[in-house]
Amino acid sequence: MKKSTYILASVLALLFLFDAKSVKAQEVEDEREFDYAKGGEKGPKKWGDLKKEWAACKDGKFQSPIDMSNERVRIIWNPEKKNYKPLNATLRNRGHDISLRWHGDAGSILINGTKYPLVQAHWHSPSEHTINGRRYDMELHLVHQTSDLNVKNRIAVTGVFYKIGRPDKFLSKLMTHISSMIDKKDEDRNLGVINPKDIKIDSKRYYRYMGSLTVPPCTEGVIWTLNTKVKTVSRDQVKLLREAVHDYAEENARPLQPQNSREIYLYNWGDTSD
Repeated sequence: MKKSTYILASVLALLFLFDAKSVKAQEVEDEREFDYAKGGEKGPKKWGDLKKEWAACKDGKFQSPIDMSNERVRIIWNPEKKNYKPLNATLRNRGHDISLRWHGDAGSILINGTKYPLVQAHWHSPSEHTINGRRYDMELHLVHQTSDLNVKNRIAVTGVFYKIGRPDKFLSKLMTHISSMIDKKDEDRNLGVINPKDIKIDSKRYYRYMGSLTVPPCTEGVIWTLNTKVKTVSRDQVKLLREAVHDYAEENARPLQPQNSREIYLYNWGDTSD
């Protein structure tokens, strides 16, 4: 790579120019560049050595995922505001995961006075984050972004945990489409109108901390929100998500990263029964 090209890429990364194309650049789409093989040449422990642009995967101090330990959290009362809308969406097999992308204004979440529009969702199994050391069977990430250059942290990801149980109704709607793209990287399926509200991610309690993307380039400055309410998913649904991606990504969860004295906040509002 020419020096001038590298400098330009670095500047763009620092500026977080998050239109639809820039989010794609932030999360690596070509899984041939990395994998999840433990001890492999392209596995998680090697991500930071594969490219200079991925150095944060090795040297970053605020990396994700981490463990949410109740012994370390600060409890705060502050309701989260979500405003999602039905919109046309496309399902894609990215090789290392299955991604659902909305095309246009699918609504947003409001964090510290800033609106973060919803862009895409994808699944990891098992879960990447843990709660008090417990790892769940699946974790859904809803990726939000703002194009406001005056905002320091421009990516916000909401995480939802799942344990084995009754089938997830939202995933049930996608099963046929996912089945049709097994081992077909870069395959797309037009889904028509998908309502993000159907994911049912409402929770009265959630963790929040500052972290990073969990895939290369492991960009830091990501606002993480993790719902404490655990949903259910069937074994067949988890199995299908694993079969659809390439073999080395069947368990596509990055190992836990050091907390490095970061603050973890537990937000409460209303009934705390969930």
